Amino acid sequence: MPTFDIVSKVDAQTLDNAINNAKKEILNRYDFNGSNSTVELDKKTNIITIVTEDDMRLKAITDSIISRMMKQGLDANSLDFGKDIAASGNMIRKELKIKEGIDKEAAKKIVAKIKDSKLKVQASMMDDQVRVQSKNIDDLQKVISLCRGEDFGQPLQFINMRN
Repeated sequence: MPTFDIVSKVDAQTLDNAINNAKKEILNRYDFNGSNSTVELDKKTNIITIVTEDDMRLKAITDSIISRMMKQGLDANSLDFGKDIAASGNMIRKELKIKEGIDKEAAKKIVAKIKDSKLKVQASMMDDQVRVQSKNIDDLQKVISLCRGEDFGQPLQFINMRN
């Protein structure tokens, strides 16, 4: 029976390259000359930590990260922007979490959207992914195009297409 999986993953090496390119861009910018701004990526927890002096620089750093991610082919919807936290002195800290896996609410929306389409497929939630099965591979391709046309709040990839 043909199947495929719907997942949400971010390539760690590509993300690391995007963050390193954003750091280089920030170091070379004139408006960051003499700044104590730092950008760190914790690969174990998938959190980007930004520490800077003011809101203008914080916005410039986040814009730089987003543009570098887009150039590397990563979706900016995979970033979860947290709240600004006051760090020591007059510094501002912001943590950007990278969304990995499909959360329960998004998985329920995906399954409901597939069932509402009246295609002869079966969608089921498995941990942090959604598996779709059908007797006809054309129906599976219709489900992929249906999911690409919708916004579920995070980037989706379609993997493990099997006959």
